[in-house]
Amino acid sequence: MKAGTIHGLGVSPGVARAPLARLAPPVVTSRADPVTEEPEAALARVEWALGAVAAEMAERAERAEGVAADILSTTSAMAGDPSLVAAAGEQLRAGSPTGHAVTLAVESFCAQLEAHGGYLAERVTDLRDIAARAVALLAGVPMPGVPAPGHPIVLTARDLSPADTATLAGSDVVALLTEEGGPTSHTAILAKSLGLPAVVGCRGAAGIPAGVPVLVDGSTGEVRIGADAGSVQLGATALAVPAAPGPGRTRDDVAVALLSNVGTLADAHAAAATDSEGVGLFRTEFLFLGRRTEPSADEQTEVYAEVLRAFGERPVLVRTLDAGSDKPLPFLPLGEEENPALGVRGLRTSTIYPEALGEQLTAIAKAARSAGRPVRVMAPMVATAEEAAAFVATARAHGLDDIGVMIEVPAAALRADELLDVVDFVSIGTNDLGQYTMAADRAAGALGHLLDPWQPALLDLIAMVGAEGRERGKPVGVCGEAASDPLLAAVLVGLGVTSLSMAPVSRPAVHAELAGLSVEDCVAIARAARGVGGAAAGRARARKARDERWGVPA
Repeated sequence: MKAGTIHGLGVSPGVARAPLARLAPPVVTSRADPVTEEPEAALARVEWALGAVAAEMAERAERAEGVAADILSTTSAMAGDPSLVAAAGEQLRAGSPTGHAVTLAVESFCAQLEAHGGYLAERVTDLRDIAARAVALLAGVPMPGVPAPGHPIVLTARDLSPADTATLAGSDVVALLTEEGGPTSHTAILAKSLGLPAVVGCRGAAGIPAGVPVLVDGSTGEVRIGADAGSVQLGATALAVPAAPGPGRTRDDVAVALLSNVGTLADAHAAAATDSEGVGLFRTEFLFLGRRTEPSADEQTEVYAEVLRAFGERPVLVRTLDAGSDKPLPFLPLGEEENPALGVRGLRTSTIYPEALGEQLTAIAKAARSAGRPVRVMAPMVATAEEAAAFVATARAHGLDDIGVMIEVPAAALRADELLDVVDFVSIGTNDLGQYTMAADRAAGALGHLLDPWQPALLDLIAMVGAEGRERGKPVGVCGEAASDPLLAAVLVGLGVTSLSMAPVSRPAVHAELAGLSVEDCVAIARAARGVGGAAAGRARARKARDERWGVPA
């Protein structure tokens, strides 16, 4: 491939330059492979191989922390699922070669998950990684994995599995580049938590030869190849924005709380050790995913109390369980749905299992008393003021008094005035709000341009919510990925947002951006972003308006 520039979707900010390296390739199986053993003997080996993969994932989970540990635990449970062995057994008895039987069994499960879409479709990469590892064991060859050449590399692949991304900490990898994937893929989530620049959904990556220098810009999605990679120091990243002391503020001293998104105790302790001003989103579903039994009220209480203690005087906002038919939980069966993203999820699960919500709210209130700290709580997937009012009443009945809801559904944004009349605050989830506004599945890499948080239609909805919050004097936060983009953070403040929650690695750049702008500047930048017909044009106009405010020559 000649020197040049290609583009994908930037999902984790920063810039890094290094030679390209590819994952060790998986073993390719075929119906034409020789059948060398009887079906029952082959099945015993398949069960051994899948069990070994499950054990390896569980061992990695014990060594990992935060999101990585949870993802690896879930992958281990999938590898150990007896139904996977049973499906392979059917293929073996039908005459398939041993390794290919595993491939076919996994692909049948993948087809089912892809048909469901949403969160389930994102598990396809996990399953295929399980198959690749099991087939390698059956063939007696090394499992596919991350190269370790002893010098910085940009790692590329069609997509990265949880097992791969979870082992990146401390490796030679300084940036990630994948052909597939979307803004909520494992690559995106884990890259951001590790502070690695990442670009996903970049089809052109397949044509770059290994060893060629590439420069990856995880903010813009730009990938420069060969001579065009420029003179950035090998392996250096552009994330080294010095952490400024003090809380988030605009140049004219208007407070904008810069909070952290956390999903596990490890996440919480890591964020609490930074200048984070608190937790703007505690994803409690990570306590539930990958488990076959529901965490007890005491177990939940202990975790919530530990997070509250870790942050001391800083506020903690707990989101109730955001799960449903697109994030299936064995202990909360909800049945099959043709379109899970539009089905029973988030707060809607309480219409079927009210006791689960009640137990969680009891645990949150008990944790606050145990820690001697106040707690904020909010519900996901709220569409109407009636739903919001019912949640507030339920939460208050459990002893909680700072209660809000997430704005993730366009109907909630359009009727933000009614919701804000019954809640204490709202928090905008830009990932889901963008998905539903643009009718584009978050997991679909090919629709990344529609999921761009700079889409003017999404900004219009945020502006409506911000205006209603200002009128009522109630906080409006953003806890989606949009909050981690420094320039977009300025736009959000200009639209009336009062707090921003993000991965801790993103905080210094957002802090620096807001410190150089007044609220009036932010309003002007937001007006520029909304005054055009597309995301790319809006971003360019906003940057121009920001530079003009800073006095940067055109």
